[in-house]
Amino acid sequence: MVYVRLLLTSDTHLPTRARELPAELLARAREADVVIHAGDWVDTAALDLLDAHARLLIGVYGNNDGLELRARLPEVARAELGGLRFGVVHETGAARGRELRCAERFPDLDVLVFGHSHIPWDTTAPGGLRLLNPGSPTDRRRQPHCTCMTAVAEDGRLSEVRLHRLPRRR
Repeated sequence: MVYVRLLLTSDTHLPTRARELPAELLARAREADVVIHAGDWVDTAALDLLDAHARLLIGVYGNNDGLELRARLPEVARAELGGLRFGVVHETGAARGRELRCAERFPDLDVLVFGHSHIPWDTTAPGGLRLLNPGSPTDRRRQPHCTCMTAVAEDGRLSEVRLHRLPRRR
């Protein structure tokens, strides 16, 4: 039996949208077996900080990430976790048609974690691809709260998917 606790986050935008990551996010990173970040770090210090708190960090670069981050991170990351095939990407395009577009682009995945919109998202495409966007822990945009997401991957199943409200940025 393989039990993997996941923390999903994206769009941290440090230091442009916040001076620091929320303490609750860092605490969840320490508790997780794997931290997944779907891009838009903005600064390498954010990558280094989250990496220091994570047992295993899987991340990608986003559209706001410069050359230093692009040199250290891929555009798309893939990993098998808890018997599930995960993919991570920053952008997936417009919400309309997202499920079909992603299912066509990533036919070999069970779960796709993405960011960019800062809007939490949890849907399943025809064929079973689960799409998850954890929102942003620092820049809620038009959302009522800053957020992150936790989940458990175990024996080929994703469970306990939860969206967590985080305090307003500082």
